[in-house]
Amino acid sequence: MKRKLKMGMIGGGKDAFIGAVHRLAANMDGLIELTCGALSVNPEVGYESGKILFLPDNRIYKTYEEMLQKESELPAGEKIDFVTIVTPNFAHFAPAMMALDLGFNVVIEKPITLTLDEAKQLQQKVEETSLTLCLTHTYSGYPMVKQAKQMVKEGAFGEIRKIIVEYPQGWLSTLSEREGNAQAAWRTDPSKTGKSGSMGDIGTHAAQLAEYISGLKITKVCADLNIVVPGRAIDDDGNVLLKFDNGSNGVLIASQIAAGEENALKIKVYGEKGGLEWHQMEPNTLIVKWSNEPAQIFRAGNGYLGSFAKHNVRTPGGHPEGYLEAFANIYRNFALTIDAKLNNESPTPEMLDFPNTYDGIRGMAFIENVVNSSQSDQKWTDFKI
Repeated sequence: MKRKLKMGMIGGGKDAFIGAVHRLAANMDGLIELTCGALSVNPEVGYESGKILFLPDNRIYKTYEEMLQKESELPAGEKIDFVTIVTPNFAHFAPAMMALDLGFNVVIEKPITLTLDEAKQLQQKVEETSLTLCLTHTYSGYPMVKQAKQMVKEGAFGEIRKIIVEYPQGWLSTLSEREGNAQAAWRTDPSKTGKSGSMGDIGTHAAQLAEYISGLKITKVCADLNIVVPGRAIDDDGNVLLKFDNGSNGVLIASQIAAGEENALKIKVYGEKGGLEWHQMEPNTLIVKWSNEPAQIFRAGNGYLGSFAKHNVRTPGGHPEGYLEAFANIYRNFALTIDAKLNNESPTPEMLDFPNTYDGIRGMAFIENVVNSSQSDQKWTDFKI
């Protein structure tokens, strides 16, 4: 890499949790620099946020339209290389489309858009422009998740038979959207978050993780979505039975009213010969189970890991790596891919291992199919895209 890639940010001002996470992740490897931003719909907050981040006045923009247009008019080497979109769900599509139209690569928060149709339009635009779009499904960035995926792909467990994935949280156990919690307010507003609450916010993470590790695709769902907290406008809990394209089955649980839980995402995958288990809150450990042998514990940072895990490990074994490092792995792989393309080189498979528009479409289809299934009297509904 001959220079740092230049990033512009849309959303993510001084009071936004996920914007700060993106900036930390992008900065971790020294490959990316924040160059400009339209950091809030409130121009005063946007300007103040830009000054806090030491952006020059002429690179702090009032709107994303102004930012993208003015950046596109700058000389090569001065303009941004890509834009990161960290706004609520309803404000993903328009800036992403405009960025691609003006020649900028895109990083975007999940879920990719508000609707499946918007996601399809984004994929078509990416294909037309040959630009790169990265979707930040954070959990696929963990080294031991990549180890799990590689072991499954190499046939260590034989054909996969069963997948159990659950993501319980407790932060919406009360009606906190009416108690001044800004994050809860937009995430429980259907006009801003989309058709589903719990399944759109965290169920998509669980579904992506199940498909990512197993290499399988969901083909049928049988869903039960619930509004548990009285007065809430959208589901805060749900259970989904799954069928996969190899004939195997699974269970997915996503709940934001599991009082006392933090971010307890966990997955179990079982094949003919054995299985694996991974917990997001203990991310450096992968438990591997065999039918006729003792269980094994794989740990991040060790030499016996596969190439994809090694590519995403940053420290020697025993030095914990967590959420920020996993997030940074996605940014690093995206940056290395962009740099390779800028130099007319082919990115390696390890570089290209980050979520993209295809994952985004699968995520939006998951939301729509689960909602339709929950509203249907049928036991199973086909997973349609």
